Amino acid sequence: MRNELGRGLRELASKKGDISEWRPIHFDLALERDRSALSALLAAMTVQRVHDTVREQLRQLISARDPACSRAEVDRRAHRHLNGKEPTEYGGWVWYPWSGDLVHVLPETEFREVRTDRNRYCITPAEQQRLARMRIGVVGLSVGNAAVLTLAQEGIGGSFKIADFDRLSLSNLNRIRARVADLGIAKTVIAARQLFEIDPYLRIELCPRGIRPEAIDDFLLGGGGLDLLVEQCDDLPTKVLLRERARIHGIPVIMQTGDRGLLDIERFDVEADRPIFHGLLGSVRAEELRDLSAADKVPFVLEILDADRLSTRAAASLPEVGQTIGSWPQLASGVALGGAIVADAARRLLLGEPVGSGRYYVDPAELIDARHRTHHEPVSATPLFAIADEAQAAPPLPPEPAERGTVSDETARWIAAMGALAPSAHNAQPWALTWHRDDAILECRHDPTRDLPSLDFAHGATWVAFGALFENIDLAAGHLGLRTRIRTWPRPNDTHLVGTVELSAAPEFEASPLVAQITARITNRRRDTRRPLGAGVAQSLAAVCTESGGHLQLRCERTELAEIGALIGAGDRIGLLNRAMHRDAMGGYRWTPEEVRAKPYGLDIATVELTAAERAALRLLSQWRVAQCLADIGGGRALEDLSRGTVASAAAVGLLTVPGVSRESYLRGGRAMQRMWLTATAEGIALQPMTALPYLFARLERGGGNGLSRHEQAELRELRDRYRRLFETGPDHAEVLLFRLAYAGPPTARSVRRPLCQVLEFV
Repeated sequence: MRNELGRGLRELASKKGDISEWRPIHFDLALERDRSALSALLAAMTVQRVHDTVREQLRQLISARDPACSRAEVDRRAHRHLNGKEPTEYGGWVWYPWSGDLVHVLPETEFREVRTDRNRYCITPAEQQRLARMRIGVVGLSVGNAAVLTLAQEGIGGSFKIADFDRLSLSNLNRIRARVADLGIAKTVIAARQLFEIDPYLRIELCPRGIRPEAIDDFLLGGGGLDLLVEQCDDLPTKVLLRERARIHGIPVIMQTGDRGLLDIERFDVEADRPIFHGLLGSVRAEELRDLSAADKVPFVLEILDADRLSTRAAASLPEVGQTIGSWPQLASGVALGGAIVADAARRLLLGEPVGSGRYYVDPAELIDARHRTHHEPVSATPLFAIADEAQAAPPLPPEPAERGTVSDETARWIAAMGALAPSAHNAQPWALTWHRDDAILECRHDPTRDLPSLDFAHGATWVAFGALFENIDLAAGHLGLRTRIRTWPRPNDTHLVGTVELSAAPEFEASPLVAQITARITNRRRDTRRPLGAGVAQSLAAVCTESGGHLQLRCERTELAEIGALIGAGDRIGLLNRAMHRDAMGGYRWTPEEVRAKPYGLDIATVELTAAERAALRLLSQWRVAQCLADIGGGRALEDLSRGTVASAAAVGLLTVPGVSRESYLRGGRAMQRMWLTATAEGIALQPMTALPYLFARLERGGGNGLSRHEQAELRELRDRYRRLFETGPDHAEVLLFRLAYAGPPTARSVRRPLCQVLEFV
């Protein structure tokens, strides 16, 4: 039996050299030869342990591809994935002769996919595949051992050449991760075993006698050439010669020293004439260093290490080498840090990130020096969910004039205050009001400093807000027995003058019951348990819109709401991952009570009704670098979940449209919107605008997609087709407001308003 096993293994290992010491043996049970060899191996009692977790590995593969998949569905998909094979025959079996372990693993591609799954999205799948094709050489296996293992763990490199002439000694165990049982074994063999135990599919070549001068070119170029050289050897002539040849062949070199976290990068791949060691050795060549004594090499070593920047203890240790200590001291912490620094730099360099030649220090002693602490004393943090007092009460209003039918400063002040309670996109409050006493005219101007240009295509939302402002003014004036005469854009050359409101007495005018709702109206984003919308309420809201010249479409079925939620969520994701829209949206959030008080416009985060997890995620997303990374990796689907959940709790979703797409159309639509919203408030119905998507469609169709990438435009076209299956829309109608209706308790907070003194001026 043992002879049969020996023949089988020798056949598998033909042309591979001595595999018993450091290279594992692979068995493919689809091959009769391998089945026989594995049977012989098991029968010979050579295997010490059998590790078969391939079923769980399959489950991890399915879950990695679809993290939302249920456990039961994962099991079903894993069964289908086997495609009729027995689990024992799927993938490959790997025997590690030095440990006696027989391990069952997934096929190479799937094994790598699962093994590096937790790298996403620090490393994208495409980047991971690119890194797996890289060939990396490592010379010197102290810091080099930590570096090559970290590289392999991150999936940086699929092929490695490792060189070191030394064997593991007891004194090496202060910094090299190895076992006492490994003492006396070649460092290259130990590293190869460790690498294969991480990934049995790696391709590894050993140079157990180190790097000989005549073999350097073969090390650098043999088998296709290295993409990167990690140089960590102790021999000075070899260090220099490796760089001389790497420069000729255009191979970048990385070196790290344990002292002060020094990282040295030489980009010979892009700088063919760069001096060796950045010119620190002048014109000295490797051949000139070969016959020097150890003492004569010290000045050159100090130049390389930069004597002035050595740590105090390292500098003091150098004269003691050969006297009280046998070699240059190294610590495990420095070696481990060096491995991490090398791997991080290698990943960036190999992926084409802007990694420049030079010297970099990651010095823990300096970073944690007590003199450089960020905080010296405990600090008082603002509570995570603190709410400004102003956001928990109705906005202050001037006293309501007791006398009806009289135009005065007091009536103008109260009417203007009621008008300024109108809703506006992102609570921008884009108006500036001026009361002209002599003419009894309230001038309403557009303040362009409050624009949201990327979110508000052609100022449509701004004109809707002014329409709501005019509706509030009209209702408030009628309540005081006054008639309004509203003229929009009365001066063609003054585009910022949106309208003028002339007030005059009309004692017989009957006040609207909606006036009482102006101060009660609020955006309510609470997600309470869904209740169907009453038919009477739906009819009432539709009638109000029709009377105001608009058309209301309500969708109430669960299947409709699910699709609408998906569409709105996709639109929100597109907007948040677009740089200009991200800037406008995130610039409007107020995260603390102090910010709310300092800038009483924009969105108080408390009004958004987020969970702690949602708020934390949004705070991260408020940084464009985070959003940009999500866009780059094709991620961000989780950004859709909030809208999906919000719509799922709705009694209905409505779309208000008006004929025409001019600024007058949107202004008229704003008046209809406000009457509808006030009516919903009177009915006890919460209303939340969710209008980003219609304005994206307007930008796509009427704006030629300006500001949108080709990919964003293509996705929006697909969303538009789905949207039109739910709502009747046309190119000659303005989509004024897409909104959610719900039965909900009182909101946590309400948006604050600018003080009237900042809004209204008297002349």
